[in-house]
Amino acid sequence: GAKLAADTAADALGVGEMGIGNTTTSSAVLAVLLSAEVETVTGRGGGVTDESFLRKKAVIRQAIEVNRPDRNDPVDVLSKVGGFDLAAMCGAFLGAAATRRPAVIDGFISAVAALCAVRLCPRARDYLVPSHASFEIGYRLAMDAMNLEPLFLLGMRLGEGSGCPLAFQVLSAACAIMNDMATFDQAGIDDGYLDEIRQGDRFTVEGKS
Repeated sequence: GAKLAADTAADALGVGEMGIGNTTTSSAVLAVLLSAEVETVTGRGGGVTDESFLRKKAVIRQAIEVNRPDRNDPVDVLSKVGGFDLAAMCGAFLGAAATRRPAVIDGFISAVAALCAVRLCPRARDYLVPSHASFEIGYRLAMDAMNLEPLFLLGMRLGEGSGCPLAFQVLSAACAIMNDMATFDQAGIDDGYLDEIRQGDRFTVEGKS
């Protein structure tokens, strides 16, 4: 993941996933990293039945108990209760940071991978851009752990890179504003009316200051 990210010529990267069952592994990884109860980080994922949801949480608890991952070692956590997809996404976030490019977080699974990257390299956080807020309950905990806020609250829970194009548009707009927006001088605007504000943050209303 890190090599793929480092080798791409893109100005920004979107990190998403496609798969079945990976909210289970993501919840397991998050529970370990945050020392949290399984119930507080585990959602229904693709919309399982009540019985399957109970089974999902039981499987996560058992996986953590049997494998005993070290919460202070994200690589150990990923290798014991995570998966290749999470490990590759974690690497992609690190690769983007190493080449000083923003990487967009796409939903819950991507957020857990990003948290692993931040735990491995705290400065990687500066290159993370959360796209949409996932409905999965663990998403908010992952964001809080990284002190990040998503750009969009759209009720999405799909993942699969679906939020990345939206975030790319915001990044493009931000770059355009910084690079292309004219100054007052360039636009020929008389800013004399701002003198009073500059001199003391005072406004004159009907001749009174």
